[in-house]
Amino acid sequence: MILVTGANGNLGSATLAALRARGAVAMGGSRTPGEGMRGLDFDDHASVDLAGVSTLVLVSAGYAEDDQVVGRHAAVLDAAVRDGVRHVVYTSLTTAGDHLGFALAHRATERLVRESGLPWTILRNGLYAELFGGLLMWTGSGVESAFGDGALAAVVREDLAEAAAIVAANAAPHSGRVYDLVGTPITARQVADELGVAHGAISLGEYRRRLLDETPGLLPFQPPMLASIATGIRHGFLDGTAPDLTDLLGRAARDPLAAAAAAASAGRPGASV
Repeated sequence: MILVTGANGNLGSATLAALRARGAVAMGGSRTPGEGMRGLDFDDHASVDLAGVSTLVLVSAGYAEDDQVVGRHAAVLDAAVRDGVRHVVYTSLTTAGDHLGFALAHRATERLVRESGLPWTILRNGLYAELFGGLLMWTGSGVESAFGDGALAAVVREDLAEAAAIVAANAAPHSGRVYDLVGTPITARQVADELGVAHGAISLGEYRRRLLDETPGLLPFQPPMLASIATGIRHGFLDGTAPDLTDLLGRAARDPLAAAAAAASAGRPGASV
């Protein structure tokens, strides 16, 4: 059986759906399990149960400080070894993202995966097109961003989920492989053009100020994380392409510009949900 962690999240649920569409025997795991899911609380290390799992798709539990994320991943990998899991597929971060504010937890987890003694595959996922569009800020006349003229090799989340399902459904040929799953470079101006509105550039300092002063609900680690994405895109560190995604999919990738524009449009004030 294949088990996908984080199955109530966007990537986990899409991966689980893609596996089932391929006819794979797969189950979701979550801290808050729904019907037919296995309860998995990575913060309660002793309770993590992976009995009966042959292939584990470890979707990064990255919504926390680095030490907590790495601790969670260590707990599930310990359970995988103990319970006889035969292959681990880890959804990591694109190689170009080494400088990003959330890269350390991914690279530390990759090291844990390699040291576990289990067969493994690492999927270094590019940043989502949906995230790129969602980070554009609406003004009266259009959208603003701190991305400048920089481009992001954005990926539609559904493509990353399908790639993970392809690997997990037949893991052996992918053992010991690291795939860099990045997409087609797009800019904030292109997204604005797709929406038919203007794009205004703001400075990184102004973006950080807005995150700190005008964005309620952010956790302490999130403003520097988001600022690192903006400066990485602005200065051309996240626009590199690679063939791994289309090679795995066996087809062209979905259009990241359309997905980014849809996400931006959904965040427009007054947009219907």
